[in-house]
Amino acid sequence: MKWQEVQQIFPNQFVKFEVLHSEETDNQEIIDDVAVIGPISDEEATRELLNSRDKTLVYHTSKDQIVVKVRNNIGLRRSL
Repeated sequence: MKWQEVQQIFPNQFVKFEVLHSEETDNQEIIDDVAVIGPISDEEATRELLNSRDKTLVYHTSKDQIVVKVRNNIGLRRSL
């Protein structure tokens, strides 16, 4: 389902979904196709997002598009 369709079905609320398709450009992942799991109340949104794994996210439908910053894992190496 496209994000614009999700915005029409669930206006101005948080939605939990699974990412089906995205494109990565300049350290940003732009998600354009999702499978909606369901609406989330404002009180539960933070907890649901923190418990999300893999390709599952929580996002507010007031946003025009889903943009996620991509961070590269930079580990510190230590020699003994």
